[in-house]
Amino acid sequence: MAVLTPTQPSPGLSGPTPRTPRRVGFSQRLSRWDVKLSPYLYISPFFVLFAVTGLFPLVYTAVVSVYDWNLLGGQGDFVGLQNYTDVLAQPTFWKSLRNTVSIFLLSSVPQVIAAIAIAALLDQNLRAATFWRMGVLLPYVVAPVAVSMIFGRLFADQYGLINELLGLVGIDPIRWHADALASHVAIASMVNFRWTGYNALIFLAAMQAVPRELYEAAIIDGAGRVRQFFSVTVPQIRATIIFVVITSTIGGLQIFDEPRMFDAQGLGGADRQWMTTVLYLYDVAWGNQKNFGRAAAVAWLLFLLIILIGIVNFLVTRRIATSTAQPRPPRWVRRRHEASKRLRAEGAMNAQRAAAGTEASVPTAASTTDRRKR
Repeated sequence: MAVLTPTQPSPGLSGPTPRTPRRVGFSQRLSRWDVKLSPYLYISPFFVLFAVTGLFPLVYTAVVSVYDWNLLGGQGDFVGLQNYTDVLAQPTFWKSLRNTVSIFLLSSVPQVIAAIAIAALLDQNLRAATFWRMGVLLPYVVAPVAVSMIFGRLFADQYGLINELLGLVGIDPIRWHADALASHVAIASMVNFRWTGYNALIFLAAMQAVPRELYEAAIIDGAGRVRQFFSVTVPQIRATIIFVVITSTIGGLQIFDEPRMFDAQGLGGADRQWMTTVLYLYDVAWGNQKNFGRAAAVAWLLFLLIILIGIVNFLVTRRIATSTAQPRPPRWVRRRHEASKRLRAEGAMNAQRAAAGTEASVPTAASTTDRRKR
């Protein structure tokens, strides 16, 4: 009887031997880190610049606001929120805040309306379109000091061009520097002159992004230019309108150059009738008080107000973006779309019927052969 003995596996039939892992060299590890870190290195200059010019002044201003910091005496004792309490208790602060709100209301609403109208004109097929677009941007590149000096001469109480023109039509001269509302209108005119063209180009970019098929459908349905503007253009640029309104509001809260240069003293009027919040901050820091602690408190109160406006901007923009992610076309566009769908469906059915009738009328090869055999 044969006895089976276990055989040793031959080296050729054995399984694959495990391969030792290859060591990663220093250059390969360096290349991996280069791929991972290079994007952050490319954008690091922006964050470094933001930390130096934006974040550090913000934090440092917060530190100054809790100290009795004087321009001449330097850093004083820690006072906590006393500077904020003193600022909120001063009537001049609330008056400057009311003036700021009044000026930006008088500037934002006409500014947005005029910018939309100018953008609608520039959106047409005009000759020398680039010339006109650059023309509306010229007031934005002019220095605010120059604009304030020009408008200061226009709105002068005596021998001003505006009062001279009003006198030609029998209207009494307006005291632009004495009346609060008149001074607000004059300063708002400076703001509108400088920023209307800039906002018009923003609206123009939004209007050029509107699909032209919507205008073609409106023309086919008999809509005129006014109907096209209010039924097609305005609904399609709603998000841009909200964006411009919010940014104009934030810019209006920081207005300084125009009221500062409106008169020779630069104090916001004899009764502070056109003093804005930033001008009040400047007066607290560099005027008679020379109190950097209170000025820093004013800056932080203004910053918190801007943050509140920014939150409202975020919520409104997100809501509009959600509602306009798939914008619902106007009723006449929907009716035309439904009619075209019905016509296409009827055309497809007629084509099928015609094809079926053709197949029934044309004899096949097999039927022809059968008839010949018969």
